[in-house]
Amino acid sequence: MKTYIVIGGVAGGATAAARLRRLDERARIILFERGAHISYASCGLPYYIGGAIKDREDLFVQTPESFSKRFGIDVRTRTEVLKIIPSTKRIMARNLATGEEYEEGYSQLVLSPGADPVKPPIQGIEQDGVFTLRNVDDADGIMKYIEEKKPQRAVIVGAGFIGLEMAENLHQRGIMVTIVEMAEQVMTMLDFEMAAMAHQHLKLKNVEFYLKDKVISFSRENNRIIVNLESKRNISCDMVLLSIGVRPECKLAKEADLQIGPTCGIVVNEFLQTSNPDIYAVGDAIEFSNPIINKRMHTYLAGPANKQGRIAADNIVLGNKRRYHGSIATAIARVFDLTVAFTGISEKVLKSENIPYISTITHSPCHAGYYPGAMPVTLKIIFSPKEGRLLGAQVLGYQGADKRIDILSTLIQKRGTIYDLMEMEQAYAPPYSSAKDPVNIAGFVAENILNGLIRIVQWYDLCETENGENYLLDVRTRDEYESGTIQGAVNIPLNDLRERMGEIPTDRKIVIFCAAGLRGYLAARILSQNGFENVCNLSGGYITYQLATLKQGNEDIFEKEYIAKDDIIYEKRE
Repeated sequence: MKTYIVIGGVAGGATAAARLRRLDERARIILFERGAHISYASCGLPYYIGGAIKDREDLFVQTPESFSKRFGIDVRTRTEVLKIIPSTKRIMARNLATGEEYEEGYSQLVLSPGADPVKPPIQGIEQDGVFTLRNVDDADGIMKYIEEKKPQRAVIVGAGFIGLEMAENLHQRGIMVTIVEMAEQVMTMLDFEMAAMAHQHLKLKNVEFYLKDKVISFSRENNRIIVNLESKRNISCDMVLLSIGVRPECKLAKEADLQIGPTCGIVVNEFLQTSNPDIYAVGDAIEFSNPIINKRMHTYLAGPANKQGRIAADNIVLGNKRRYHGSIATAIARVFDLTVAFTGISEKVLKSENIPYISTITHSPCHAGYYPGAMPVTLKIIFSPKEGRLLGAQVLGYQGADKRIDILSTLIQKRGTIYDLMEMEQAYAPPYSSAKDPVNIAGFVAENILNGLIRIVQWYDLCETENGENYLLDVRTRDEYESGTIQGAVNIPLNDLRERMGEIPTDRKIVIFCAAGLRGYLAARILSQNGFENVCNLSGGYITYQLATLKQGNEDIFEKEYIAKDDIIYEKRE
């Protein structure tokens, strides 16, 4: 009888164990989990803390007892695997409740150790009230602290997906939230101008945040935590959440002499085998070549981990027949009212890898503009300059961002092009979309660029250009122009352009812009067919330029506020 051992539960390990049972009813299957839970909704933890998920039990997909009974699997929680011995195909484990140590043999083994939160050696980081959030036990600790201590102000260190989700959920509980982020933006997987939309939304929600700053130490004063920043600021708060990132948990793999890659993840082949053919690995701990740029990367996402668990189990039982093709890292998060979604490779990564690309930004209504409630959706697509292959996409909006990112992700996975975007057929009715959906619009704009109908410049190109080098032409209406424009721009509304072309110089580069890009494109076509040779349109228009060049941080907004003995927030008077 074969014995399959799975080390680690949750998305990858629990999926692998269940699939192993479905394929092999006779095998002995043992699932080891260091914690108390094997299958829970880790992505739901912030929403449980915030109160959107009321019942803690709703977080659990399966309990150890129900999982064991349904699948006939020997589930051993609170049991840590101390060592893998590949030469004898055995593992050494310790029961954390009793301290007992023992060995078990295996035919094949699945490693799903996950990743650990980064907790740098910062002075004072171990004190009470400083948390990480990775599992149910962490969430329980945070909930208990909130209920007992009733914190009024929290500092979140790090502004990735979990950090921003926790900002929203702590805010929902009436806690003043301050974010400290070392980078120049939140959500570093996004390109800067897209993250700028999230910055402005956070400001509207009265979230304080510091960019390009970092924590150098934690101290304590009057029973409050003092967060000391590199900028010399000192933030007094009641609790801290560390959301700096995670790193692969590879200790067992290293000690078993399995190959570890350049990003410190467990190296697996296309069948998810490690360097030992009887040991497979899945989930956050592995590294695998990104299918777009063929560079080894990590993907800390539940969806890929589930799929990897299924593939590994198939290959263990049926032989190495199913190949894993890698993840393009499709992710989505809600930041208060704003949906932020990402897939593929960002512009900044392509630039750092010296891979040629073109990027465009479009702003479109989420459904037919004449139907009430239409909200803007901003799409950024990144594609190759020759064949137009899609390399990455980012979508932000208040409605409809989720379905657009799924369309774009599917096309990127299938090596689709901007021409596929143009031809994509979607369901249309006024409450749901437009006859020309935002993804179609993005494809049309990209085709115009590849076919030479239009040349574009990006917002950062203007920032890097000296004043006077370009002739900036604002083709919006006079009222729009007077409400704000790019410094030095001349206003000639689109409808007046043909009659006023004589005012435009022919010996300078003309950069045209409107609000979102459409009128700028029309103006560029008019000029380029009337003898103007050096004409460009500003991608994303004034909307993108303004968002990217506004002040991005939101510092010291709580400086004049204090909490009195009655637990009410007051504003200090000068």
